[in-house]
Amino acid sequence: MDFSFSDEQQQLRDAVRRYLSQEYAFDARNKIIHGAGTSPQAWAGLAELGLLGVPVPEEHGGFGANGVDLLVVMEELGRGLVIEPYFATAVLGAALLRFGGGAHAQALLPQVADGSLKLAAALTENQSRHELFNIAATLKGGVLNGAKTVVLHGAEADRLIVAARSGGAQRDTAGITLVVVDSKAAGVRIEGYRTIDGMRAADVSFTNVAAGADAVLGKAGEGYAVLERAAEVAIAALAAEAIGAMSALHEATVEYLKTRKQFGVPIGKFQVLQHRAVEMFMEIEQARSLAMLAAVKVDSADAAERARAVHAAKVRVGRAAKFVGQAAIQMHGGMGMTDELNVGHYFKRLAMIEATLGDTDHHLAQFAALGGAADATGSTDVNSQKADLKAA
Repeated sequence: MDFSFSDEQQQLRDAVRRYLSQEYAFDARNKIIHGAGTSPQAWAGLAELGLLGVPVPEEHGGFGANGVDLLVVMEELGRGLVIEPYFATAVLGAALLRFGGGAHAQALLPQVADGSLKLAAALTENQSRHELFNIAATLKGGVLNGAKTVVLHGAEADRLIVAARSGGAQRDTAGITLVVVDSKAAGVRIEGYRTIDGMRAADVSFTNVAAGADAVLGKAGEGYAVLERAAEVAIAALAAEAIGAMSALHEATVEYLKTRKQFGVPIGKFQVLQHRAVEMFMEIEQARSLAMLAAVKVDSADAAERARAVHAAKVRVGRAAKFVGQAAIQMHGGMGMTDELNVGHYFKRLAMIEATLGDTDHHLAQFAALGGAADATGSTDVNSQKADLKAA
């Protein structure tokens, strides 16, 4: 399999990196974090570059890009520590619209592509943890009630895509309906806040919110298939973002080892630190391989192949992020966690990526369940699957 980028993808990467280095430097980013939380100017810049249209199909005004194209963009956004609602809107939100289809996709995806609309996916609840099907919010008779937590960029969104239960028990995959709700609709209450990585999230409650048949995304009661499919795209994108963040973190650490002196020599002369820097590089490259594989497979028609690649990428990237982040902090010493240095910011972002849409343990269990050999009692041989994952 050829993992090299095409000329067009190289040009896209260079354009995004150049824009972020000029317009979204670390100091500018910090001002946004401690100010409004997002930047209208930066959002307009992303739209002008065409980045918001990358995941949007051509028939809806986008570029109809594949998973590898999105990987290129997300890796650069990870390097730039971008805190704008790109993931919430152009990745997860757009994916839900795309796979849900219908009138909402026709009407809203062009607005995503041109930057005039921001989306947020209100999926998780207090009891959900990493289970997208664990939903207590209800949709009965066209009326939505319930509460959602950690809705990424929920307070900045114009529309909310909400997962609610229209039938079945709380943890059933059947009976889930997706609805598109105006964030300013009567009965919608949004409490926004800043997360540890400088991003924005919100807790959202719905009290007798009108959500009739015209609000339904896809087919009523069959929303879980859309959720699963969109989550695969989003997880592959998060893996790519983590690769960008880890690469930048490694580069910053190597540069620090070259310039920080102890006992009259750069600390990079010490062999133990050289070895640790090489180990960081190896972890990143192994994670990069699986992130790229997930980007390729996320467009596959084979659901099992697609899921296996996505779960494997989230596991490998999660482990690498923990190792690389901790090593970078340790080699920078106490200053690694100061707000003035970007190292701690990368570390926090990697920690949030690990927790978003399922952590390492969750995806390892999913990977094992998907391909594990069951014994007579029906249990899964997790250890053998761990070995398979290492081999992958």
